[in-house]
Amino acid sequence: MASSLDGCVASLRSSISLLDSSISILDSGVNDFPRLAKVLQTTRHFELTSESQLQSAQSALLSEISPEVAALLDRVAGYLDKLERREKSLIAKYELQAGRLNEDVPAPRQNKFPQRESKPTRSGSAGASGAGAALGNMKAMQLRQKKERLSYAVERLEMQAKQQERRLRMSMAAPGP
Repeated sequence: MASSLDGCVASLRSSISLLDSSISILDSGVNDFPRLAKVLQTTRHFELTSESQLQSAQSALLSEISPEVAALLDRVAGYLDKLERREKSLIAKYELQAGRLNEDVPAPRQNKFPQRESKPTRSGSAGASGAGAALGNMKAMQLRQKKERLSYAVERLEMQAKQQERRLRMSMAAPGP
């Protein structure tokens, strides 16, 4: 009986060794599967979108950008207005300074907005009209210069007031020791 069992045991051992070798072969073959799965995975490089999706994306982008562009245009318009006012004040300041230096003819204005020319008034005689026109022009020039001097003084006083307000705000905002 022992000899018949010896044959069974030997057959069982050979089966176990055959199974062990099969497992090692399968393990070496399956061991590289995660890397192979990643290498063999397909990647879509380009996606096709429908025209309706493209139009909806464009309209969404337009609705997002439009308010920003409008705000920027408003800021630019405000800045241009500010520069135009500054240009006018500098021209007036120049003319005032030129008037203070007693220049007979002020420098030509390079203003975008031409002023209205005064029409000479007609008197009874030609000599009287020429003298009256010269006197009128002289008075008009004196009044214009006076107006410019006063506007310059007002601007200077306004700037001084703003500086004093700024100093006062700074002194109030500064923390005490």
